Amino acid sequence: MIISASRRTDIPAFFSEWFMRRIEEGFLLWRNPFNARQLKYISLRPKDVDVIVFWTKNPKPLMKHLTHLDQLGFRYYFQFTLNDYPRTIEPSVPSLEQRISIFQELSNAIGPEKVIWRYDPIIISNVTPLEYHIDKFTYLSSSLRGFSKRVVISFVDMYGKVSIKFKRLEKEKGVFVEDITKEQYHILLEKLCYALKITAENHGFEIYTCSESIDLDYLGIVHGKCVDDTLINKIFGLNVPNKKDKNQRSECLCVQSVDIGCYNTCKFFCSYCYANLSEKAVMSNLKKHKLSSPLLIGEPNGLIPVNSYEQLNLFKE
Repeated sequence: MIISASRRTDIPAFFSEWFMRRIEEGFLLWRNPFNARQLKYISLRPKDVDVIVFWTKNPKPLMKHLTHLDQLGFRYYFQFTLNDYPRTIEPSVPSLEQRISIFQELSNAIGPEKVIWRYDPIIISNVTPLEYHIDKFTYLSSSLRGFSKRVVISFVDMYGKVSIKFKRLEKEKGVFVEDITKEQYHILLEKLCYALKITAENHGFEIYTCSESIDLDYLGIVHGKCVDDTLINKIFGLNVPNKKDKNQRSECLCVQSVDIGCYNTCKFFCSYCYANLSEKAVMSNLKKHKLSSPLLIGEPNGLIPVNSYEQLNLFKE
């Protein structure tokens, strides 16, 4: 089993202490976001977990626990998102220089092959035009050279809730966002991607896209997997199967994993986030977070997980 921690929230940044408590107890409970009364038992025993994939903008709070994870026999790697957006777009992330330093520190601790740099999502706007991304990507490529071997790019998805946020951003901050994947922007998209590809290769990075329907193979940018069986098998010597995760959209090539996160819990409040409905929803949920609970948000309150035969014995102990 591969644990994804998590596409839905930044567990390393905000919930590392809760996560380590769950590691010590050997399990957690996950609540179905579409059915609040449905819980699922997820084992966190080392023998049941092939790999943990951490998704984060700031792994620093978790890094002090990595030696302990190593001692317990866990295997893991990081998807580390590192952009340089203005505060109007990413209002709450640490400073750029702090994040670069943390990235380098993490890479030195666990190895560059286990820290994937994510330059995503790419947002084209009046404050972050094409040249903005080329300049920022070049600077970051230089800063992270030798500290990672792979960079992943994607373009912002105009989900309903994201579009609403962008309309609010336009009204309140004067930031106008364009969808560069539209056909009329093909020339600009090609120019940007070619520049990113050349820059990445010049700094020692392989470059991939994430969950994109657009085909950039002719530019030398191939479709990638974030939960990647090939990468996992190579760096950890495993043999996880190449089985697509059916819970992800068709453009996503990730192999099957179990995501342990919860929507509406990330305090970075990025304007492009699809996992947060609103700041109000996040703050309401966080009031229900307890370090001692097997659930990230709330308590089981007597509910029995749907995969019950194994954990029923656990609860009797």
